[in-house]
Amino acid sequence: MAIASVLTPHDVPTTLNYFAPVGDEPPYRYIYLTPPPGKPEHNLGDDPRPVVVHDARGREDEFRLDVNGFQFVRHVSAEKEFVDEDAIKTGYYREVEELLKNVTGAKRVTIFDHTIRRHAEKDGTVPRTVQRGPVERVHIDQTYEATVKRVRQVLGDEADRLLQSRVRLINVWRPIGNPVFHKPLAVGDWRYLDEGDLVPVRYLYPDREGATFSVRYNPAHQWWHLSQQTPEEVTLIKCYDSETDRARLTPHSAFQDQTSPKDAPHRQSIEIRALVFDGE
Repeated sequence: MAIASVLTPHDVPTTLNYFAPVGDEPPYRYIYLTPPPGKPEHNLGDDPRPVVVHDARGREDEFRLDVNGFQFVRHVSAEKEFVDEDAIKTGYYREVEELLKNVTGAKRVTIFDHTIRRHAEKDGTVPRTVQRGPVERVHIDQTYEATVKRVRQVLGDEADRLLQSRVRLINVWRPIGNPVFHKPLAVGDWRYLDEGDLVPVRYLYPDREGATFSVRYNPAHQWWHLSQQTPEEVTLIKCYDSETDRARLTPHSAFQDQTSPKDAPHRQSIEIRALVFDGE
């Protein structure tokens, strides 16, 4: 794609898919698990709403994890292709651990999973075991209770001690291969979120149960993205904070930008989810 076709910074009028209930049962989703006969895979409806996603390009330094719930950081990785799982789990994990320690001042970082998204269509259009696409639904990766449960699951006997200090769950999101033009990432400012907008969703796995937050529409929400985000720019997305006097999480979603050049490459990205501890 020609350099001349690169977009200039701009706010984007678009539509985001919020939570809508389906039926009377509390929200759920089966993951890598076949639901009982006659039961759908999930009962999450869509409530598409018009929003404007503001451009943070040129204003990156104005956003902080503890104020807004997200932060943009320049970070050049030695990993470029993200096709070798062993290289990701050794070299790239170490890079992210050091990045999070430097940005947050944390003493310990434990990465517990990562997701690579290369499929052009939204997540769920092909089996998760084949390829993942962008999530076009407003969500937060874990509920408060599910994060504490995850600490216990991942850290075992160390969990009680580590939970005595500050604990955060941070998603480290990075484009792969090229700048993002199609289906970029929108992040919501914590200061404009009412916690009553959060809807717990049970995630039912073959061997465990987790939970994420879906989000009800609220016209007060304020949305941001980093236009033409490059592989040298990461978005830090807070998904949990045990401290209650600051930003505790941020909603996020992929979105459609109808002004993107049609010949631009499809989005590829990797997200790392890490538990971040002030104690050791």
